[in-house]
Amino acid sequence: MNDSVKHDTQKEGMKTGTTTVGLVCKDGVVLASDRRATMGYFIASKDIDKIYSVSDNIAMTIAGSVGDAQTLIRWMNAEIKLYELKHEKTITVEAAATLLANILAQYKYYPFFVQLLLGGVDEKPRLFSIDMLGGVTEEKMTSTGSGSPIAYGVLEEMFREDRDIEFNLPLAAKAVHAAMKRDAASGENVDLVVVSKSGGFKRLHREDVKRMLNAE
Repeated sequence: MNDSVKHDTQKEGMKTGTTTVGLVCKDGVVLASDRRATMGYFIASKDIDKIYSVSDNIAMTIAGSVGDAQTLIRWMNAEIKLYELKHEKTITVEAAATLLANILAQYKYYPFFVQLLLGGVDEKPRLFSIDMLGGVTEEKMTSTGSGSPIAYGVLEEMFREDRDIEFNLPLAAKAVHAAMKRDAASGENVDLVVVSKSGGFKRLHREDVKRMLNAE
């Protein structure tokens, strides 16, 4: 590694350049991501989680600074447990998104460098996109990270909100896989997670994801 690359990696820290995808289906939510983390032009990790469970019925994807994102994951896990103990009920997806947005809004002057998707199921499947300043939008189909323009090219053509998880799951995998081919900050393997009312949070095995992509 030359001196300029060393300087860039030290200056920028580890980031998930990333492609993440979120889809609302009639029976749940599908979340997908790649597994590469970068430091400047250097691939810092080829096997990092970018999709996390924050409760039994809610999951989050991360894009941006790894340290900031992992701090927020720990924070959300703690706050949701406190909420559910205090109110003696499961937190809704919208309430979790509002909680996360409020945390981010408190740090506008020293922001967390992240772009997050939060999705899950309560009365119905719901998906929210949250930016680093606490802005929240509810989405049916969305993508974040440096590979998102490529992923959108696949999603806009093929996504169907009225279809089930089984239909949209290969689409999420295909969108991330397409981004990995053109975006240098996205790479390695495709990670797929399903959140459904019947099964809660479920991460697909890598071999199952590979078979899904090979079948396309």
